[in-house]
Formats: sequence, C-alpha cells, structure tokens
Amino acid sequence: MSTAVRRDPPRVPGRVPFRAVGFSAVWRPRTALVIAVGLVVLVLAMAVNIGRGEFPISIPEVLAVLSGSGDGGQRFIVLELRLPRSLTGALVGAALAVSGAIMQAIARNPLASPDIIGITWGASAAAVAVIVLGGSAGSVVGLLATTGLPIAALLGGLVSAALIYGLAWRKGVQGFRLVLVGIGINAALVALVNWLLIVARIYEAARAQVWLNGSLNARGWEHVLPVGIALAILVPAALILGFVLGGLQFGDDTARGLGIRVDLARTLLLLVAVGLAAIATASAGPIAFVALVSPQIAQRLVRSARPPLGASLVIGAALTVVADVVARTAFAGVELPVGIVTAVLGAPYLLHLLVRQGREARA
Repeated sequence: MSTAVRRDPPRVPGRVPFRAVGFSAVWRPRTALVIAVGLVVLVLAMAVNIGRGEFPISIPEVLAVLSGSGDGGQRFIVLELRLPRSLTGALVGAALAVSGAIMQAIARNPLASPDIIGITWGASAAAVAVIVLGGSAGSVVGLLATTGLPIAALLGGLVSAALIYGLAWRKGVQGFRLVLVGIGINAALVALVNWLLIVARIYEAARAQVWLNGSLNARGWEHVLPVGIALAILVPAALILGFVLGGLQFGDDTARGLGIRVDLARTLLLLVAVGLAAIATASAGPIAFVALVSPQIAQRLVRSARPPLGASLVIGAALTVVADVVARTAFAGVELPVGIVTAVLGAPYLLHLLVRQGREARA
C-alpha cells in the first residue's frame, strides 16, 4: 500500500505566508515598504500644502499642530481653515485610486479607469444636471437637488456603469470590449454635459464649469465627511473582495474552477468601484487620471501581477495632494484647479499606455 507524502508548497523569497480561515494570502515586505514611503510623502505634502497661505506656517509647526501642540491661532488656521482642503484631496485621491485598481483588475486592462470608460463622467453629468436644473420645480432633478450632489453623482455613476456593463456583456465581459464601450459612453456623456452648460444660465454654467475642472478650493469639513464615510465603508469591502481578484485574472472559466462565483464577485466589486469614484467626483469634481495612473505606479513599485489595492490607495492620496501643491505654487499668484495639473501629468502616461497596447496587439 502506497503512502502519500505531504509536501509543503515552496517558499517564495521575500514573501511571508499568512493563512486564515477561508483564505490564504501573502504578506509582501516590498508592499509594506511602498505603503510606508507613500505615507511619509503624503504627510509631508499635506504639511507643505497646509503651511502655504497669507499666513505662512512652517512644516515643523504644522506637524506640531497636527500632533496636538501649537498655539491657538495656528491651531485655528490649520485645523479649521486649511486641513479640510488637504484631507479632502487625500481622501478623494485614495478613493479614485482604489476604484481604478478594482476596474483595471476586473477588466484585465490598464485603460479600464473610471475617468476613461465613463463612470466619472456619468457622475459628473448627474451632478451638473443638479447644478443647472436643480431649480426646476416638480422635476426629478429638483428632487435630487434637495439631497445634494453626492446622491446625484452616485446615481449617475451607477447608471452609467450599468449601461456600460450591459452593452459590453457577451457571455461574459472582455476587457478590451469593456474599454471600447466605455469610451463611447464617455463621449456621449461629455456631449450631454456640454449641452447642459449651453442651456444653463451664466451663473449656473460658471459654477458647474469650476466644479468640472476638479478643484479643492474652499473645501471644508462638510466635503470631508461624505468621502470619509464612503472610504470607511467601501475600502474594507474592497479589501475583503480583493481576494477574488487574483482568480479573476485567469479568466471566467478558470475562476469558476477555483470556486469563485464570477458574476456575483464582479458585480460587487464593480459596485464598490463605482461608489468610490462617484463619491470622490461629487466631493471635488472629476479629477482626471488619478484613477488611471495610481494603480499602475503601485503595480510597478510592488511588482505584482495586478494593481495592489493598499499601495494604490496611498499613492493616489499622495499624488493628489502633491498635484494640489503644484497647482498652488507653479504660477505665482495664480491658483490652478488640481484637475488641470493631474491632467497635464496623466495625459502623457495615457499616450504611453495606448502605444504599448497597440504594440502588444500587433505582437
């Protein structure tokens, strides 16, 4: 009678296995290092951003106030006037980055970003409709105006996501088809937003245009709260569902063979991604390319097979705050919307991705 010999799986250098009931994961020291460095960059960027203004405050003084020290005047300026702006930028960047990482992993395509495939513009179209048509008595948009931009943006993002998913479905969702359908829907939503701006009154159009550029100007604690609550609820959900993303990378048939309920998992992940992108858009407007670039930077730094959620979150937050610092300091006396800076930085990377995708298609 033969005796089966149990062999432990080979250990991968640089990885420490971690096991729990129902799943197994791998703790990567490189991932921890990337997250730690990203957090340091984020804190320093926030300190620089908070210290700028008509009443300059040095970085050590800002850090002292944030740690509970400092005089009363500095505490009021930092905590009440300046911290909400930087905190909103960090939370919005984190939400967009996690949303982009989930979508890129689901579609297995680096171009599958919420601001490329129409999710962000779906939220934008709904929010602009609230701004422009919110005063219409008895209309559905007027009802949405009473509940605020976050609810309208969330509904707009969900509707656009459902439309894209439905049109891209052909016995499953293929990444390239999802991107193509999303780009088409995105173009239609941009046209809808432009039409809303044309029919709007001058004041409403100006307000909507400022919002569409993606700005952190005049952000207060009322802007921090919605995106903070969304992150507190949806990021843990994304981390829990993130364990099925590895299986989805191998295709639907292989994922089903691994015991993954593919349609349910993909739907839940998409709902989390859309919720994060929509709330982030409602809080600061459509800040371009953060959701596209951050997961790719994190993936290359961590050297993983798919965009890592934790590292993407930290890099997205740091990237948005650094872009806001550049927007406030690049031109003396002129403060640009942060969305313009992220667009300038992200557009060349989008071109690089398109060229690389074309080369891979021809290979």
